[in-house]
Amino acid sequence: MHEHTMRAFDTDLSGMRSAVMTMGGLVEQQVYRAVEVLRTGDAALLAQVITEERAVNRMHVQTDLLCNQIIARRQPIAIDLREVVAAIHTINDLERVGDEAKKIAYNSRDLQHYTGHAAFPLARVASMGEMVRGMLQQSLDAFLRHDAGALDGLRKRDRAVDEIRSSLIRELLEGMAAEPASIPAAQELIFIVQSLERIGDHAENIAEYVVNVVEGIDRRHGAAAHEEGDLS
Repeated sequence: MHEHTMRAFDTDLSGMRSAVMTMGGLVEQQVYRAVEVLRTGDAALLAQVITEERAVNRMHVQTDLLCNQIIARRQPIAIDLREVVAAIHTINDLERVGDEAKKIAYNSRDLQHYTGHAAFPLARVASMGEMVRGMLQQSLDAFLRHDAGALDGLRKRDRAVDEIRSSLIRELLEGMAAEPASIPAAQELIFIVQSLERIGDHAENIAEYVVNVVEGIDRRHGAAAHEEGDLS
């Protein structure tokens, strides 16, 4: 590969990484604002989340096009190809995180309409939101730095998030059984908790893509991919 072509290829990859990180930063901001809607009920924050959702969708389309252009023009191989494919997977996950943030913001707004909603474990749910936002930050940092070692820590954090989700939903269901009038508000909060748990899953996915870039090993779905590969 000629030096000029190599420089152009490096420039393309750098632009791709920058696009992924820009989209990731905006999605992370969406999650923060959505959790703040839960905390405060601020309608202006909800409007910002919706506006950011449109921007995230535009970035998704633009970055996907950029990745496909790199494949078509540069025909990358080995780690370079794996990184471009990881970027495509990553922006798909980021777009879904943006969708979940929008759902959280809407559910949080609707929650404010119910009297007595302040008696629910809102602080614990908001704390869960901070946890998954931290996971998202960590996974994006791992993508940028090619840090395959981040996956183990993210999996531990994801298990902790799953435990919090299960505990909160169990508590909310018990409250619904004891006080039927609380059912509509409790349902809104359950939807929020489920969306937060999914955001944690998407963060873990991104870290799995990084492992594939660095080590050439597909860590999605645990050991299943390896077991199927062993059949050959």
